[in-house]
Amino acid sequence: MHTLRTTSRRLFAGAGALLLGTALAAAAAAPASADTVGYVRLAHLSPDTPAVDVYLAAPDAAKPRVFPGVGYGVVSDYLQLPPGRYAVAMREAGAPASEPPVLTTEVAVTSGGAYTVAGVGRHADLGLRVLTDDLSAPTQGRAKVRVVQASVRTPVLDVAAADGPTIADGVQFATTTDYQQVEPGTWKLRLTGPGGPSTDAEVRLTGGAVYSLLVLDDKQGGLTAELRRDAEGGTVVPAGGVDTGAGGTSDAGLGAYPLVAGGLAAVAGAASLLLWRRRRRTTW
Repeated sequence: MHTLRTTSRRLFAGAGALLLGTALAAAAAAPASADTVGYVRLAHLSPDTPAVDVYLAAPDAAKPRVFPGVGYGVVSDYLQLPPGRYAVAMREAGAPASEPPVLTTEVAVTSGGAYTVAGVGRHADLGLRVLTDDLSAPTQGRAKVRVVQASVRTPVLDVAAADGPTIADGVQFATTTDYQQVEPGTWKLRLTGPGGPSTDAEVRLTGGAVYSLLVLDDKQGGLTAELRRDAEGGTVVPAGGVDTGAGGTSDAGLGAYPLVAGGLAAVAGAASLLLWRRRRRTTW
């Protein structure tokens, strides 16, 4: 199990989330060859943190890209990026670009590598975590899945099949499990934990595919589960790779996160980049 370590910051009540979606992929002139690019996606997994504006910049870029109003429970599609180091910064939603960022980190992208940069933890102890994603194909005929625990209502989570094996046991809030290989098909899952709400979820796993099962706090109370199809046959899934079938996910919006081409605005210049470099960065 991997702990999503957090860094306390006493800055701005609106800190906390991440998103990078299909609109960015359309705006970026990414190389077509999988051998010459890496893959980065971002996620907002802090239940009590308001929406933020996210900035993404390469060291040699004159201006960062800006993604406004990213909220809890959103995970982007993967973006193709040339290898290199990229800065990720967050400001309170609507804050001017000249304002120092609340949190920053860097992600070192390698050819063929895949990464999830996630805002995790409670708002009072918020941090950024860079996860290395294993999108390699599972053994022939099987599927591969991990659990991403982002529910504060059930801070210790068990995920088990109704009539089958345990998928994850004792998963702490703000952690993610290792991937494990399972038989494909329709799974009826029970998500439970001591002292917290439980929920049932039905998910469909396809042979040869790689998944992340996100466990979130539901807006109406209780839990909700979202199944994200990350790769299939060793290839990163294109835009729209969200599988239906997880309980309580019909309105969660992983497949329709609030980024559109019209929302892409590079509004911060070189002075803002210098500000980032002067701020202390939390890098894993």
